Amino acid sequence: MLQEYEYEHAEFIYYTPRSLDKEGQIWPIRAGRSIAKPNYNVGPKRIECFSLHLVQEGAVCFEFQDRRVTLGRNHLFCLFPGFTYHYSISASHAPLQLIWIAMDGPRAKALLELAGLTPETPYMYQPDCSALEAAITRMHELMRGTASWTSAVSLELASLLFALFAGIQPVSQPKPEQVSAGWVQECLAFMELHAAEGVSVQQVASFAGLHRSYFSGAFTREVGMPPLSYLQKIRMEKAQRLLKETDATITEIALSLGYPNLFSFTRAFKNYYKMAPLMFRTQK
Repeated sequence: MLQEYEYEHAEFIYYTPRSLDKEGQIWPIRAGRSIAKPNYNVGPKRIECFSLHLVQEGAVCFEFQDRRVTLGRNHLFCLFPGFTYHYSISASHAPLQLIWIAMDGPRAKALLELAGLTPETPYMYQPDCSALEAAITRMHELMRGTASWTSAVSLELASLLFALFAGIQPVSQPKPEQVSAGWVQECLAFMELHAAEGVSVQQVASFAGLHRSYFSGAFTREVGMPPLSYLQKIRMEKAQRLLKETDATITEIALSLGYPNLFSFTRAFKNYYKMAPLMFRTQK
């Protein structure tokens, strides 16, 4: 429930993180919402955690590092620990309504940076904040009820925090000219992980966020072989290990590597190693 203060009508919610909260390396510590009075003014002040604020209505004058910006509805701004901030109601906009969540933990700074929020640029605009508002509102509900805390509360709070960060990630896709060795390494790791599940070249291209034809050309230039050949190489090397190091039947190996049947696997194996799987297994 909102209470009246000198500068605002506000609710402040406090949460004590448990060990289960801290295992996720990011956790809420307090939250709140406020409707500003005409004299609303906060700071200058510093805080010891990360506090993410959403402007629901009106506008706020936000000052940081000798800069001043006016932020309106659907803007977010973040207070970072160790920096001085000052914010107040914009005289030409009323009423100002804010909702916020303060958090801490080793992952907080990195997740904020992924969203583009840093001490140098601590604010951003979101065209649609409905999901973000819903996540913060639900966190408020859970944090109010800590007298009846259960492990489910911590787990839901963690899921809502990650959903919040997922919702404010940039949506721009990498351009083709941004393809780099690091990008290729991510694709190689994806293929190594999923080759035995029958992953296709199109699925790898989709993972990379590129058109299949461009992906195939870029991949071939970087790796020295087409992506389909690389997927086959992974499957055949796995097949070789399974034949030599386990007692799994050849049918089991075929199905485990994503082949639809024994015949398809045997044909692929013979084309690659120039001998049948059974002969490969029995040779010294």
